[in-house]
Amino acid sequence: MEVAERAAQPQGWRRWTSVLGPGLITGASDDDPSGISTYSVSGATAGYSMLWIVLLTTPMMAVIQGMCSRIGMVTGIGLATNMRRHLPMWLVVPLAVATVVANIMNAGADLEGMGASAQMVLGFPQLAWVVFFGALLIVTQVFFSYRLIFAIVKWLTISLFAYVATAFVVHPPWGLVLRHLVWPELHFNASWLTTLMAVLGTTITPYLFFWQSSLMVEEEKSMGRTSERARRGATKAEIDDAHLDSNIGMVFSNVVAFFIIVTTAATLYAHGLTHIATAQDAAKALEPLAGRFTYLLFALGMVGTGLLAIPALVGSSAYVAAETLHFREGLNLKLARAPGFYGALVLGMLVAIAMGFLRIDPIRALFWSAVLNGLVAVPLLVVVVWFASSRAIMGEWTSSPLARAWGWATVAVMGLAGASIFVFWGKS
Repeated sequence: MEVAERAAQPQGWRRWTSVLGPGLITGASDDDPSGISTYSVSGATAGYSMLWIVLLTTPMMAVIQGMCSRIGMVTGIGLATNMRRHLPMWLVVPLAVATVVANIMNAGADLEGMGASAQMVLGFPQLAWVVFFGALLIVTQVFFSYRLIFAIVKWLTISLFAYVATAFVVHPPWGLVLRHLVWPELHFNASWLTTLMAVLGTTITPYLFFWQSSLMVEEEKSMGRTSERARRGATKAEIDDAHLDSNIGMVFSNVVAFFIIVTTAATLYAHGLTHIATAQDAAKALEPLAGRFTYLLFALGMVGTGLLAIPALVGSSAYVAAETLHFREGLNLKLARAPGFYGALVLGMLVAIAMGFLRIDPIRALFWSAVLNGLVAVPLLVVVVWFASSRAIMGEWTSSPLARAWGWATVAVMGLAGASIFVFWGKS
């Protein structure tokens, strides 16, 4: 029988732990070095004023990633393949190219951030670490099995707790933190709004949409559902598990973002150290204010999160390229069976490594790739919400009216944030 049957569902906390997978990994990979740097810049330059965004983006991320999970699970194919089948190529190709460019910029800057962090703590030149980490990730993704990669990446999510620990070490004013979390604050100047767009862009980012849907397809392939026909459709239990996984992953992602902003706001912003360029700058500045333990946690966390996130970035790009160009794709496949897919993955990694040699400013690349992600996300969000709402595509598993409302609200927020950058550019 081609479709592998799912075992009886565990109950209680065992169910919670058993369903953790693609959603948790996607959420955790969202807190990559780019995200850490952007959240650090937000806390250092704007204090606690953007904390409320974390509260707002949590349900938005949960809904959008839940839709991406549902699309992959119900249709049996990834988001990019659905786009190729249901949208004109004149629209699909620019969206795919913009996503891949933003992903590779992000991956390159992440590698440089990892290299700088490793150099600060362990010594050796930054470029040596960039090449080492890049080569390690190429070998892992090309030659290791999907199940082994999945297990490694799942355990790497633990590295994100470093940023939760740092917040409690620095003793922020929790009353003030809570007020800023629940009371929205806006500043109508280009600098604040651009940082806001970077925070939104690094939180609700396009590569997560493609990665989530493709991981759901990979999960079904690993269950024995090797054909598209066998993967098509879903049970209510499978849909519920996918949403539970996505919800936990997105909450986890935003909790980490919250603590990074709190840490840098309580230390750097509170002491007037607002001109940081990177999370490495934040780590260095934290040492005299909060002690070497906090500095080490903050710096080493960058390496763990990079190892977690870069496979998602370049893997997402490989899925986008392969599905758009109709190559055979999948981390479940051997190199010989999917040369185009793995070729796109390796090429993306090589370009990311080359960024280190080109001396491209990593923080400007990180920050502006986050802004670019935010702008590219808007049309892709429209596509995701439309697909998830279409009975022709999703059959009986269209998203609920509440989910659709949150989805369109996310489109509106991201669109307004992007437009506001240009409207208020140059205005104080």
